[in-house]
Amino acid sequence: MAATTEKQRSDAILTYLRPRKKFPSVWCAGCGNGIVMSALVRAIDNLKLDKNEVIMVSGIGCTSRMPVYLDFNSLHTTHGRALAFATGAKFAQPKMKVIVVTGDGDSLAIGGNHFIHACRRNIDITCILINNHIYGMTGGQGSPTTPAGSFSTTTPFGNSEKAFDPCALAQAAGATFVARHTVHHAPQLEKIIMQAIEHRGFSLVEAISNCHTYYGRLNKSGDAVAMIKSFKERAVPVTKAKDMPAEELVGKFVVGNLYENNVKTEFCDEYQKMVDMLAARK
Repeated sequence: MAATTEKQRSDAILTYLRPRKKFPSVWCAGCGNGIVMSALVRAIDNLKLDKNEVIMVSGIGCTSRMPVYLDFNSLHTTHGRALAFATGAKFAQPKMKVIVVTGDGDSLAIGGNHFIHACRRNIDITCILINNHIYGMTGGQGSPTTPAGSFSTTTPFGNSEKAFDPCALAQAAGATFVARHTVHHAPQLEKIIMQAIEHRGFSLVEAISNCHTYYGRLNKSGDAVAMIKSFKERAVPVTKAKDMPAEELVGKFVVGNLYENNVKTEFCDEYQKMVDMLAARK
């Protein structure tokens, strides 16, 4: 059997796009959202998923525009509520692959409570959290992941708050697959998304991305190329990070598969056990 050419693969991937939906995208030139979208589509193509068996859910924000461009069953919902809608979708259609694409502001600020409880339930949802450390769509405000001391339109003298670590939060709340990579590492990001989709339980993939329009400009971090190159310099594989002192990891991103638990049961499975038990009593 002849090997699949890159052109054949590219043509196959085009089947996942909505070509009549406002291309080119609304994202700024150089935005990492496009890299994440490409990694996601390639992961789905590698897994040979029928696009009609995928539900994609998003809230509000730059990142949350992604379902507009991808030809899946999709829900573009209200701010912060993507995981709440996704929980309902998964509960109603447990055999479907449910993927949430969200930003750091959408998921961890107004959506923080839903994030915690989706992790706690360990419902089989893949959450791709694109973290650019700022609100991009609504004017460059500080988000829950804006680093302390960093500038935004709501922290013009530097951020006095401490930032969330989404991966640590997810693991502590009960998620059973937690991973992180950056948009500089697109092939690795693609592989991690594949693992997350295949995992049975709540999966978080934090994708470190760039917002050069706001964060980069306000913090003198350079253009898109400079910011993405910095991710390569600041990324530390989890296997190496284990042997490094904490002070050496300040300002770095620990990347890779950070945590996986295949023992904890999934929420829909547990609920079905209860349904079967009650049905047997009749």
